[in-house]
Amino acid sequence: MTYDLFLGDRMYSSWSLRGWLMFDAFDIPVTPRFVGLYTGTMADDLAPLAPARLVPALRTPEGTVIGESLAIAETLGERHPDAGLWPADPAGRATARWLCAEMVAGFRELRGNCPMQFQRRYQGFVPSEGVLADLDRIETLWAHARAISGSAEGWLFGAYSLADVFYTPVAARIIGYGLPVSAGAGAYCDALLNTPSVRAWRREAGAVHYDPEPYAIDLPGESWSVPD
Repeated sequence: MTYDLFLGDRMYSSWSLRGWLMFDAFDIPVTPRFVGLYTGTMADDLAPLAPARLVPALRTPEGTVIGESLAIAETLGERHPDAGLWPADPAGRATARWLCAEMVAGFRELRGNCPMQFQRRYQGFVPSEGVLADLDRIETLWAHARAISGSAEGWLFGAYSLADVFYTPVAARIIGYGLPVSAGAGAYCDALLNTPSVRAWRREAGAVHYDPEPYAIDLPGESWSVPD
């Protein structure tokens, strides 16, 4: 038996991307099961996992159902201590948990105004004051993580960890909407979006087409395909 991971959609579901990366990026075997996020069947598809009602939702090999991304992350950390999901250093591990928790609870302006999408890179998007405040907070947290870990570039805590997983959809928003961030933050975003796991996800996302396209905005943009 293996884990069953219930997901929504590759193109637009940021929480599905986080859930999948928790497994694929750390070589933990899993069977992804996509539900009808945009077809109206999501509630019925998730009924066997009640009371879980959102994606990602996980069913362990023993049959235990786990909802919410942080709960899934902590469970995998316990069950796979050698996979490197959390930083090995206690201070880094505590800080990574903080960053993940704030990601789950915060940045509502960014999330509400810039839905994650891998369809195109928009040009001319004007961020609101709330979005700019969220971006400033994100850069503050990333800088704090690097001060704790001593990692001046690359992954926040030296080795790739769940903190990087949780901020990957944030990177998609920053790059997809051309949001203003520092050069260092932009390089980190590019790195997050070009790991083998994320590139594979983006290729699969590009194979599905929607009519009408969810979250489309009336701005010019260039295609955001993944080079081979």
